[in-house]
Amino acid sequence: MLRQNLLTEALRHHLWLGLGLASFLAFLLLGCAPSPTPSVSDEHLLFNGKDLEGWAVHGTERWYVENGDLVCESGPDSAYGYLATDSVYRDFDLTLDFLQEADGNSGVFFRSSLDGTRISGWQAEVAPPSHDTGGIYESYGRGWLIKPEVEKDSVLRMGAWNTMRLRVVGDRVTTWLNGTEMVDFEDAQIGEAEGVIALQIHDGGGIKVRWRNLRIISVE
Repeated sequence: MLRQNLLTEALRHHLWLGLGLASFLAFLLLGCAPSPTPSVSDEHLLFNGKDLEGWAVHGTERWYVENGDLVCESGPDSAYGYLATDSVYRDFDLTLDFLQEADGNSGVFFRSSLDGTRISGWQAEVAPPSHDTGGIYESYGRGWLIKPEVEKDSVLRMGAWNTMRLRVVGDRVTTWLNGTEMVDFEDAQIGEAEGVIALQIHDGGGIKVRWRNLRIISVE
């Protein structure tokens, strides 16, 4: 009987050790697991490469599709013009390619609203050299919120394709140009807003910009 009791206690001891080890290993695995990131299934194209489905034109400037590219070009009024998404976006990670064929003063607005060609919101700048591409500007408000460091201006490839990435989550905004981080900052007013994404043609005439590969991931 004594021998049987000793065997029983030994089995219980090893069982508890096994359960404890399993729990410890599970804790380690959970603790080391990477933070959740948006899956590929969350990604979708804003521009289908064929037409302007999903977008709304604001103003008299020209927006059209040519050879699979989305093209914006100054129109007869040489005024401000916008192409805005039908959908509203809050937290997202957007990448796109742009090529400035002419003056190229344009931009990517986010968490914005439009009344005709008057836009309220924030713009990731797309502009000629020495004009702060990748910086963030607030229209009809505080103006420039942040500009890239001067030495980063050389990242822009005028007259060639560039890739811009714009990530907006909560009150934090980060931009990249051709893989280089341009700005990264937080702003309470941006954090409170939501709205459309809009491409801009600046006033003054003589502008022509091509866009392609507009991909967005909604960030939960």
